[in-house]
Amino acid sequence: MYSEKQDYAERHRNFEHWFQTPLGRALIADQRRCIDQVLAGVMPGDRLLQVGLSHRLPLTSALDFTHKFMTTSEWGCGIPDGAVVCDSDELPFPSESMDLVILHHSADFSAYPHQVVREACRVLKGGGQLLHIGFNPLSIWGLRKLLSRCHSGPWGGRFILKSRMEDWLRLLDLGVDRSGSYFLHLPLNNLSPQGDLRWLTRIGGQGILPVGAYYCILATKRVGSPIKVQRNWRRSNVITLPGTTAIGASRGCIRDNGGVNG
Repeated sequence: MYSEKQDYAERHRNFEHWFQTPLGRALIADQRRCIDQVLAGVMPGDRLLQVGLSHRLPLTSALDFTHKFMTTSEWGCGIPDGAVVCDSDELPFPSESMDLVILHHSADFSAYPHQVVREACRVLKGGGQLLHIGFNPLSIWGLRKLLSRCHSGPWGGRFILKSRMEDWLRLLDLGVDRSGSYFLHLPLNNLSPQGDLRWLTRIGGQGILPVGAYYCILATKRVGSPIKVQRNWRRSNVITLPGTTAIGASRGCIRDNGGVNG
């Protein structure tokens, strides 16, 4: 039977390919600038985890962390050191092991968006920070998704309300430090000057108006707020990475590979 999880896996792959379009390249460039700006005041730590679309879409290189990890949903050639193949809703990392977690459209393209956020909070240390990027339904991009039957590219994502995401984070005992929306541009691939809506920033400033294509939320996990694990973790099929103890591979993403012990 064709499941919702399989459907979102296909949408996930399609969205990754969409980033090769002119609009996709402009969006990821804007998101990288946004992340660097929002995290400019973050103190260096030991471990950084990027839970995103692909290991081929790194988001930041400016942060000085001892160990940097990223997740990818499928095995493939050229996977770099520090990349872990797993589902975003089932991270094979110990609880409270990360100083900073970046969620890049992970909840938008998952059959279990709330579990994605919960897992990110679980692996985050008390006092650690979570940065979440998601598409904004209260935007021209959100209107395009609402009116279109197309499920390719970003239009296959969930477009979760920023206020709802903030509520999820607070329920998981994270405090929201900063929140804003970004990328004021019409969803047009030709990137013509007519599609540039940055003049709107003169009204309220970049990140202030709630009409940008995506939003960025920075939140801090309160000290002494462990996230309860509701299932037993498998201890077989482990991946060993530099700077960590052995950590388990996600059930849905285990493949025959030299890095996995069968």
